[in-house]
Amino acid sequence: MQTNEPRFWAVIIIGPPGAGKDTQAELLSEELGLVHVQTSKLLEAKFNDPDVKDPILLQEREKWATGILNSRPFVNKIILEQIDIASKEHLGLVFSGSPRDIEEVEKVIPRLEELYTKKNVKVVNLKVDDAVSIDRNSHRRICQMNRHPIPNLPEYKDIKTCPKDGSEVVTRVLDNVDTIKKRLDVYRKETMPILDWLGKHGYNIMEINGEQSIEDVHRDILNKLW
Repeated sequence: MQTNEPRFWAVIIIGPPGAGKDTQAELLSEELGLVHVQTSKLLEAKFNDPDVKDPILLQEREKWATGILNSRPFVNKIILEQIDIASKEHLGLVFSGSPRDIEEVEKVIPRLEELYTKKNVKVVNLKVDDAVSIDRNSHRRICQMNRHPIPNLPEYKDIKTCPKDGSEVVTRVLDNVDTIKKRLDVYRKETMPILDWLGKHGYNIMEINGEQSIEDVHRDILNKLW
């Protein structure tokens, strides 16, 4: 296993809510010099630009501001733009919430294969039971500024500010049991089929037990990436 040097990889982390995708992506980003691609952050960056004049972008910003899901073609365009930018700078990528469905994977994978080559596209499947997903998400906290995930572990129980950027630690309103169950249903119906799609297209899915400690999950991912 080799670490601590930049990798021109595109690592896709798939898993249900609460599997630890963001946490593991952050660790890989820091250790391997990968750009962490988070759709929510990409959209926020676009919408928070005060000089936005493009009519489509303004329309999508209005949806975002009122809680309506942004259109799939628009989201795909933003993700593909980020892939293009990173590849031109010869930077690797790690995805923690994309692709989310078959329509998106059919757009993203061909671009990644074109720019990164198929051998450098790595797929990680973090596996956790529904009960673990519900427990983790119902206690999930993030930081207000950069949405860094705060692990649901005893040593983080009483912290009020983010260890990485100092911003306030908050609980997301959407992280309640009923909403989490609905998100699990969406994951099974829309995201899990991606694994079959990738398998049929020749990808080796790295199965990881996501119920272990953060450190053990990270170690297992690194061991299987090489």
